[in-house]
Amino acid sequence: MGRPSLLYALAATLSLSTSIPAFAQQAFNRIATFPVAENLPADMDPATPTSSEIITASEDGNILIYSDSPLGAVGFVDISDAKAPKAGGVIKVEGEPTSVTVLGGKAFAAVNTSESYTNPSGKLLVIDIAAKTAEEACTLAGQPDSIAVSKDKRFLAIAIENERDEDVNDGAIPQMPAGSLQIVPLADGMPDCDGIKTVDVTGLAEVAPEDPEPEFVAFNEAGEIALTLQENNHIVIVSAETGEVVGHFSAGSTSVEKIDMLDDGALRFDQKAENLLREPDAVKWLDNDRLVVANEGDYEGGSRSFTIFSSAGEVLYDSGADLDQQAALVGHYPDKRSDAKGVEPEGIEVATYGGQQYIFVAEERSSLVAVYRDTGAAPEFVQVLPSGIGPEGVVAIPQRNLLVTANETDLVEDGGARSHVMLYELGEGAPVYPMIRSVMVDGQPIGWGALSALAADPSQPGHLYAASDSVYGGEPAVFVIDATKTPAEITRKIVVKRGNAPAQKLDIEGLVADGEGGFWLASEGYSQRLIPHALYHVDADGMIDEEIGLPAELLAHEERYGFEGITIVGEGEDRMLVMAVQREWKDDPKNQVKLVAYKPVSKEWSAVRYPLDAAEKGWVGLSEITAHGGALYIIERDNQIGTAARNKRLYKVALDGFKPAPLGGDLPVVEKTLVRDLIEDIRSASNGYVVDKVEGFTIDAEGQAYFVTDNDGVDDSSGETIFVNLGRLDAVN
Repeated sequence: MGRPSLLYALAATLSLSTSIPAFAQQAFNRIATFPVAENLPADMDPATPTSSEIITASEDGNILIYSDSPLGAVGFVDISDAKAPKAGGVIKVEGEPTSVTVLGGKAFAAVNTSESYTNPSGKLLVIDIAAKTAEEACTLAGQPDSIAVSKDKRFLAIAIENERDEDVNDGAIPQMPAGSLQIVPLADGMPDCDGIKTVDVTGLAEVAPEDPEPEFVAFNEAGEIALTLQENNHIVIVSAETGEVVGHFSAGSTSVEKIDMLDDGALRFDQKAENLLREPDAVKWLDNDRLVVANEGDYEGGSRSFTIFSSAGEVLYDSGADLDQQAALVGHYPDKRSDAKGVEPEGIEVATYGGQQYIFVAEERSSLVAVYRDTGAAPEFVQVLPSGIGPEGVVAIPQRNLLVTANETDLVEDGGARSHVMLYELGEGAPVYPMIRSVMVDGQPIGWGALSALAADPSQPGHLYAASDSVYGGEPAVFVIDATKTPAEITRKIVVKRGNAPAQKLDIEGLVADGEGGFWLASEGYSQRLIPHALYHVDADGMIDEEIGLPAELLAHEERYGFEGITIVGEGEDRMLVMAVQREWKDDPKNQVKLVAYKPVSKEWSAVRYPLDAAEKGWVGLSEITAHGGALYIIERDNQIGTAARNKRLYKVALDGFKPAPLGGDLPVVEKTLVRDLIEDIRSASNGYVVDKVEGFTIDAEGQAYFVTDNDGVDDSSGETIFVNLGRLDAVN
């Protein structure tokens, strides 16, 4: 598995040797991922959109069953070997499956068959898990959403949502017909359709009481059903035995401090939002008297938090800003949702492992699952788990020490990541993820993400710098990293400024320390957006004190994909800045790009050409350059992700063969030597899928080599940042 695994093993050993509570010696770590597109039938186009949304498991924990709305199917994954999940196929259900649950050898699927919002309908399917066959059991009262089975195995509860049409009257409620709760008796594990009770839950909420839109159901051990009315900001408690409403209460509102409320390309957690309606989505019981909800919001609310209520409606705990802040610390905060619902908690799971009860909160927009210990009072934060894009379903399998997430977003039509099911195992040792995180300063997290460049302090081992790209153009920054810690720690954010304001129109893709406390930055231009291709020098405080535009000989042939790295070669008057151009410009032969050199003293420009590997799919380009020990080290990568990724490679070019020629004439082509294929390093670092953007590479003062990936600011991305110490350079070679 390589050096990353040795680092994590060392961290685990150290944690075991310290005098801390026993539970701190354990962590959930991802052990496998499964792209659900592998479940597509052989006769279907492999690029067919598919999804995993709500997920459950067979009672023995060996088979996962998930709903796939785009495909109109229920899918299966064989996890008998949890580290090597296998495709189990799908069953088409002639409708949209919205939720699944399991009892014995059967799975029960709620299926939406509505012809319109105003004429909703649904059905209950019974699926034989072993035979993978399905039969229609009951006709439902309308469009179903969530389904659950009671602890005593006597009832199913189904939330009949009859959701609103958001294109009608701007989505305002009420919109008829009203939803309800249906309770289905079970006889010998099979539904008794004639005995279904339909529970009227209108007239209870303060918000549009005539249109409750039930969302999620959960049973406690006492046979009570907790039902969330998300748009109504209300929670209802119903007796499964009698079908009577035994309690109900508003989910209320809350105010949240030290959050980011502005979608402005800057991460500043110094704002406050007041009187946010919680509008809970998923709900689970912690015991017979306490329930926990994920406050996603959908109509006019969303409080970015999860809340523990008593069954009488008393607020026992609210997480406030914690989910947002924990996401920010690990680079997963979704700035584009700052003005809406932040990380957007949607899913909830509760389970007991080894006598300890945990709460798992799935965050749709940060693509994280936050893990907390249930203490009986305020929950204790444990860790975050990196998930796929848009985690919605979470199922615990404590008898196997497993946790599983279903991640609904499939970006196949945009060439992005597919929907994935991800598996985690609770075991001894430290969390593998995050590999890099920031610290709190004055009660606020240092917000970061989209790390597009990496550089080393030339004199201090383990002291690195990174920069964020145009995703955070509202506040471009250089980050100071202590890589001697595990995980690596971002300790300071240096905002790049012109005058007293953050610099605008920067897309920092290259960074190198100048050896005197300042930095050279390479900014990738985009002329259509009036962003110049340029070099900038900044002092130790981030103030721009020199700007260098590209010469006419280069700009005459410019393309959007410009400088993607910068390094320094030579000394004195011969000192050169060397920049890697990502892709071919108009004057470049196919599969050749430029390495451009600039001498600050003489202001001379020159270049060589670098030969790219051919792309199997998409394109191949450069994303980083670092000078060290007589060579230029260059990251070459394709733009592919997951199973389609082929090229994430580290090459070197000997400096004695680097002879740049003046621009405008023939340019020499350098020779490159493969140093390392990074795909396995990415894959094994956290047992996730291969991300596309290996954007940073550097070698520190001791010869330790590092690389980092760009998470695109969690925009159409899993948000994962892979940060790996490859070891000493002589070992890498």
